[in-house]
Amino acid sequence: MKTSIATVSIAGDLNDKLTAIANAGFDGIEIFEQDFIAHSGSPGEIGAMVREHGLKIDLFQPVRDFEGLPEPLRAKAFARIERRFDLMEELGTDLLLVSSTTHPESIGGVDRIAADFAELGERAAARSMRIGYEARAWGRYVSDYRDAWEVVRRAGHPSVGLILDSFHTLAANVDPDGIRAIPGDRIFHVQLADAPKIDMDLEYMSRHYRNMPGEGDLPLLDFMCAVATTGYDGPYSLEILNDQVRGGSARIAAVDGYRSILYLADQMHRAEPALQIDLPEMPPKGRVLGVEFVEFSANEKEAEILGTMLRTLGFTPVARHIAKSVTLWQQGDINIVVNTEQEGFAHSSYVMHGTSVCDIGLLVENAGAVAKRAEALGANLFSQRRGEGELAIPAIRGVGGSVLHFLDRASELAEVWDTEFRRINPDPAANPVGLVNVDHIAQVMKHEEMLTWTLFYTSIFEIEKAPEVDVADPGGVVHSRALQSKDGSLRFTLNGVDTHRTFAGRFVSDSFGSSVQHLAFSTEDVFATAQKLAENGFEPLPIPENYYREIESRFALAGDTVAALKAANILYDEDDTGGSYYQFYSRPYGDGFFFEVVDRRGGYNGYGAANAPYRTAALKRLSRPAGIPRR
Repeated sequence: MKTSIATVSIAGDLNDKLTAIANAGFDGIEIFEQDFIAHSGSPGEIGAMVREHGLKIDLFQPVRDFEGLPEPLRAKAFARIERRFDLMEELGTDLLLVSSTTHPESIGGVDRIAADFAELGERAAARSMRIGYEARAWGRYVSDYRDAWEVVRRAGHPSVGLILDSFHTLAANVDPDGIRAIPGDRIFHVQLADAPKIDMDLEYMSRHYRNMPGEGDLPLLDFMCAVATTGYDGPYSLEILNDQVRGGSARIAAVDGYRSILYLADQMHRAEPALQIDLPEMPPKGRVLGVEFVEFSANEKEAEILGTMLRTLGFTPVARHIAKSVTLWQQGDINIVVNTEQEGFAHSSYVMHGTSVCDIGLLVENAGAVAKRAEALGANLFSQRRGEGELAIPAIRGVGGSVLHFLDRASELAEVWDTEFRRINPDPAANPVGLVNVDHIAQVMKHEEMLTWTLFYTSIFEIEKAPEVDVADPGGVVHSRALQSKDGSLRFTLNGVDTHRTFAGRFVSDSFGSSVQHLAFSTEDVFATAQKLAENGFEPLPIPENYYREIESRFALAGDTVAALKAANILYDEDDTGGSYYQFYSRPYGDGFFFEVVDRRGGYNGYGAANAPYRTAALKRLSRPAGIPRR
């Protein structure tokens, strides 16, 4: 499978772009005119530079407003393309993209347009060039690939073919199934881009909101399968016009792009196994059975403070590592690991971020297979020196440089707690409060990172993404997206920030990068748990009385229920199916980390988004005042 990416898709100067593209694994590029013009080298030097990076120039673009013009505009359009041919010869590429016209003086008529392309095909053939015609979704006369194909068919020239773009097809709600009837050798190039479902002008969306396959909501799998059935064997190329992507890291954008193409090809292979697709072998998506552990890095002093909080939450230390300064705390099916080692990854994480979640262990069906899939999709494997008696647990790097470990019940990894830890005498003062498991993990990051980590999780695991929502904060807006498995065994919430003035944004700033900001634990009786926590000295996040007046009027709750919620500072939500959600929070710890306790009833599957502004405001009231140094 040949892969390509348009240079306009990522940030940086041309050399930076080529380095990132080559390192990510792409075979070729589409070179945009603006990259060509902005570079100081000659066309020949640029072509040589591309080849020195091990890449091929698959396409030169763009040419717009060519077809259907009256004289003398028609002659000028042909002359303009002849100059493009001169450049292409020096660059070392033979395919030119011509997109459907929006010129106000162009004249319609499929035969007239086809005649223009027939003549252009003759000129291209004389110079060993090819022309690819693309239907832009807002084209004046041709806005549908079926009409563009009819132009190519009537032009009847071997040097004139079709260029297909998933965005122009799918964003305009054009059925891609008709592609299957087009001969594969008449398709010269295929461009891929995803996009969110937004009611917006297509041209504006195309120039600002395209994203990598798998990051949006378009049915790209249908498009890809239709193309593959034609026998097309040319490049699959990304053309991503997105303000966030083009303002970020070239390396990250290139890695995301290559991952997105492999992920899409893998989906296509599994949807239609008969299709012959050349791509790296990888296991299917990993099924996650639950969160096996969450590990904190800390120093000795801060570990004591964290331990006090964990005891208040009903956890008790049950085991210590056979060789390291690592303690295992448990309650229900929740395993919390506190690592105070003075060397290794956890210590490095503490030095960088302070006391924080540095590692998440996921229980999966096959740990080795998940790691193999992640590696095939470009994830960075993680390992560090193992001591005697320690298991080789597969792991990859995750959000903010943290680690994801994979464990299963089908191998020796099932015995990790008995193998690597030694039990200690139970704490007679321990008072469990009824916490059952990890409900969800909230990770905070810069907004521009959300697409990256959404693709990361959804390409590796059996996990689905919910629509992005905006959460109001007194200091701005936080963009939030939930990722979860169908059975709820794994739930992440990704919270993207644009400013340090929000509570979440300040956490990113204070902890020097993306990280886990809060852990949510589930209970089956929120009121009983709140009572036991109070007995342990737990201080919940105080919620203003006005909130309870508001929910009393919004929901049909009995007065005594509202009183009970208010007494325990519990927030409440309902969904359209009758499910209900109870949640309350700890006060902020350290640089803004906090815990949450939730009780889901009646199949409620959300996260209490309506309560987020009240929670955020309450947390900010208890946080370090703005302008006060962190340390």
